[in-house]
Amino acid sequence: MLSRRVVARRFSALSRSMAGAGLALVLIGSAVAPSYAAGAFAIGKCGAYGKAIDYAGVTEAKAAARKNCAGDCTTVTMKRACAALSVDMTNPCGAHGYAVESRISTSLNAAVRKCYEFGGKECVIRAWACDARG
Repeated sequence: MLSRRVVARRFSALSRSMAGAGLALVLIGSAVAPSYAAGAFAIGKCGAYGKAIDYAGVTEAKAAARKNCAGDCTTVTMKRACAALSVDMTNPCGAHGYAVESRISTSLNAAVRKCYEFGGKECVIRAWACDARG
């Protein structure tokens, strides 16, 4: 039968080798897996919008968002963030607001607040999006 000291030494060696193998897998996984964290939100007239999330770069995200938005649209980017669009429910072609913030709750509140600031009477969230890291 093995002594406690021998068992403890073998267990310690096994634990170190398992920890090393786990660290190696994490490092390999992070090197292989791409980190997509760019997004864009295009805002148009009368509640029109387009969104693109989890793109490799800002340029690609902006192009995809514009492609999904009808008409002349303003594009805002989000990198590791969330965006929200609010429109006046009584007049969707009237007042609107949008915001980009680090947290979804903050962006939703800021977008509704902007809609009211621009004269909205019954502002509601029309759309929102967060990228993978937001």
